[in-house]
Amino acid sequence: MSSTAYDAGHGRRSSVLHGNPVIETLLAMVVVSLLAWAASLVGLLGLFALGPPVWLPPWALLTSVYAHAGPAHLLSNAVVVAVAGTLVAPSTTRLRFYAFFVVTGALAGVAHVWASGLLGARTAVLGASGAAFALVGYVLAANPAADAFFGTLRLAPRAVIAVVAAVAVALTLSFSAPGSALVAHFAGAAMGLVAGRLGLLRARR
Repeated sequence: MSSTAYDAGHGRRSSVLHGNPVIETLLAMVVVSLLAWAASLVGLLGLFALGPPVWLPPWALLTSVYAHAGPAHLLSNAVVVAVAGTLVAPSTTRLRFYAFFVVTGALAGVAHVWASGLLGARTAVLGASGAAFALVGYVLAANPAADAFFGTLRLAPRAVIAVVAAVAVALTLSFSAPGSALVAHFAGAAMGLVAGRLGLLRARR
């Protein structure tokens, strides 16, 4: 193989990795998780976790989406983000993908912390599972089969809300590990389903 051919192939591989929001998101998850694990050794994991009050520290709204409690936690979320994100990324822009990931992940975390507080528990959350469930919900709702389903039934708004809630509950109960943040998973799935029906990530050309 000539050097020219090799360089061309290397360039194609580099272009696939560079600018790919899914790969960049996965790398960010690894880096922030490593930092969180290092911080936990000196009792500073709370700097990365989202807990009550959710605005202190303010950066936890971001870091809590990328940081994970351990390698198994990171791996399980990374697999979902890789699969669902790869299906979503081609039809959107990098900015929309990042914004969707961060916003749904942060809001899912806030929902879980607040729901736990209503039950009298002070809970802190870590991980991209809320955003991962949102990506899965988006994939399920933003496809021709879903368009055909809702178009054929012509459901009333309340019925659509009921369907979204039912599907979000089903996703949460089917794919949540024991002891995980169920409210965050439900909130993420619901946001993803709604966003998918609205086509919020579709790149405008």
